[in-house]
Amino acid sequence: MDSSLSASTTMLTCSSKLHHYPPRSFRFLSFSLPIFRKLGICPKFLSKSPNLTVRSSSSITAKPSWEFQKKGSGKEQDNKLRALREIFTRPGVNVDAYIIPSQDAHQSEFIAECYMRRTYISGFTGSAGTAVVTKDKAALWTDGRYFLQAEKQLNSSWDLMRAGNMGVPTPSQWLNTVLAPGCRIGIDPFLFSSDAAKEFKEDISKGNHELVFLYDFNLVDEIWKESRPNPPKEPIRLHDLKYAGVNVSSKLSCLRSELRNAGASAIVISMLDEIAWLLNLRGNDIRHSPVMYAYLVVEIDGVKLFVDDTKVTPEVMEHLTNAGIELRAYESILSEIESLAAKGANLWLDTSSVNAAIVNAYESACYKYPWDSATKSRKKRTANLDSNGQSGGPCAVYRSSPVSLSKAVKNDAELEGMRNCHLRDAAALAQFWAWLEDEIQRDVVLTEVEVADKLLEFRSHQDGFLDTSFDTISGSGANGAIIHYKPESDSCSTVDGKKLFLLDSGGQYIDGTTDITRTVHFGEPSARERECFTRVLQGHIALDQAVFPENTPGFVLDAFARSSLWKVGLDYRHGTGHGVGAALNVHEGPHSISFRFGNITPLLTGMIVSNEPGYYEDHHFGIRIENLLYVKEEDTPNRFGGIGYLGFEKLTFVPIQTKLVDISLLSVAEVEWLNSYHLQVWEKVSPLLDGSARQWLWNNTQPIIKL
Repeated sequence: MDSSLSASTTMLTCSSKLHHYPPRSFRFLSFSLPIFRKLGICPKFLSKSPNLTVRSSSSITAKPSWEFQKKGSGKEQDNKLRALREIFTRPGVNVDAYIIPSQDAHQSEFIAECYMRRTYISGFTGSAGTAVVTKDKAALWTDGRYFLQAEKQLNSSWDLMRAGNMGVPTPSQWLNTVLAPGCRIGIDPFLFSSDAAKEFKEDISKGNHELVFLYDFNLVDEIWKESRPNPPKEPIRLHDLKYAGVNVSSKLSCLRSELRNAGASAIVISMLDEIAWLLNLRGNDIRHSPVMYAYLVVEIDGVKLFVDDTKVTPEVMEHLTNAGIELRAYESILSEIESLAAKGANLWLDTSSVNAAIVNAYESACYKYPWDSATKSRKKRTANLDSNGQSGGPCAVYRSSPVSLSKAVKNDAELEGMRNCHLRDAAALAQFWAWLEDEIQRDVVLTEVEVADKLLEFRSHQDGFLDTSFDTISGSGANGAIIHYKPESDSCSTVDGKKLFLLDSGGQYIDGTTDITRTVHFGEPSARERECFTRVLQGHIALDQAVFPENTPGFVLDAFARSSLWKVGLDYRHGTGHGVGAALNVHEGPHSISFRFGNITPLLTGMIVSNEPGYYEDHHFGIRIENLLYVKEEDTPNRFGGIGYLGFEKLTFVPIQTKLVDISLLSVAEVEWLNSYHLQVWEKVSPLLDGSARQWLWNNTQPIIKL
């Protein structure tokens, strides 16, 4: 179906209006910078023509995915949409449209099953997307990673909106077009960051629409009912100091210094990985992400953790007590926020991550309590505190979370853990690839799911392995072009030895987190496939070797990875690099490497980032090469302007298939890089292997020669 809006789009009749419901050493780095919460992979690909034909030796042709979109069989209402729309007219609801985002109350990328409301209502399982339901229409927005997946999963009741493509409206633009002026658009304020809700409110006001916060219940939950999964109850565990590197008391002390410097007396932290990192705790509430559902309020003289106390083991309780941390019920966070305002606390709010319900609760409470004219501005950035850390009255301090940036800059212990787990992970991958190549050569039929399961088996034998860090992307042939493809047992393909095979996978270990992609061919690749692969490799090498001034934001480096593809008119629809947590989320901010220049967070020494350029031909094949890197200081012969220069050091050591390399396209320096990398792979990983896996590693790390 066409994603563009028709001039004859039906206008909806709106209901009457009702009122709203109410450097190595640990340090905090308080840069007031935008935080790029949609990590690493970015939705934008513009094309004015339906075919991009490139004049090259391999005649590469790229087709945008909308040419292949399946036509729906009609606009039949499914039962879920019908039930949801029936709630629109309830007293106390009375809305004309409802927005269902992907996130939970903590803006998490991966979420517990009980919070997968957008998946439940739409059937689309990708991690990024927004569903919008009106009284007679339903549309879903997602980015370029998921276009093909959404085409397969959405039924004919849904319109697919390919976000970032030319002519595709935003959800607010679409609503302003399909709704008659003066409608009420409902959201669950816990599921939107304060910034997102504010921006959306401003955008829909152009259509004279009203944004309605529905606090009492989530509309999707109302129809999900008994079939909705129970909230997670997994126990919380300690993250050992030998892996964390810094104790909780030191982290809290540094955070309190930041509060004082900013004129704040308290901060509310809602990002789950920030809470886990700050408290040296890990959880198991979300698949692939070792975090627990919680909020944290840190004051000058106390700390409160809002969490389900049934998850707190005696060992964890002792750890929290020793750090001076009190427990509170998870559901009581809003009453605590109101109490902070009542006692005059200046609350640090990162409105890019803290949900609209919390921010609105604090701002509303501020109006209830008197304060003198010197501190009356609710948007004041600093305030004068008394000896108890309180001001003459409550006011918000609007800044990016200081925890986000400090967590991103890894200390020595965290980097050591990441190095160690990557070597064990590399050993598991060598064993896996040796096994898979042998199976394919013996014509054993294997599905994409069976291959992913076997990789999990090899990883699970490694010391300290806990879980995968995301659903393994195991894509043969055309499925490799689905950037975040997830194979399902009842619909996946078999691994075809005559086609490209893309495998993107990662592990969660007790001491670190991995993320690696390799693309291989088990037979004879075509010249076209080799050229595409080689150009992706050239971009990977260019970024790996980049040297750049300190304080350089990631977007400056993005073109390094795309340049070789650009030379023949090719590109890819995702960012080049995302941050990675140390035994935490596989995607973390605030930094990234992407063409989106809005994220000006500088790359700092100790940050970890992925290097993953790619190329994808819809319905044909996909190519991606991914290593993890960490930022290090470079000893340059000059220091222009008196500043230092930075570069990257590799964490990932797994062979890159040389069969797919067109050596004629590589420079001598690029050949030297590849041979040097493979020598490092052999030296670092071979001591962990024996037998066929060690032989496979030897075979795949031999130098190539440019004649």
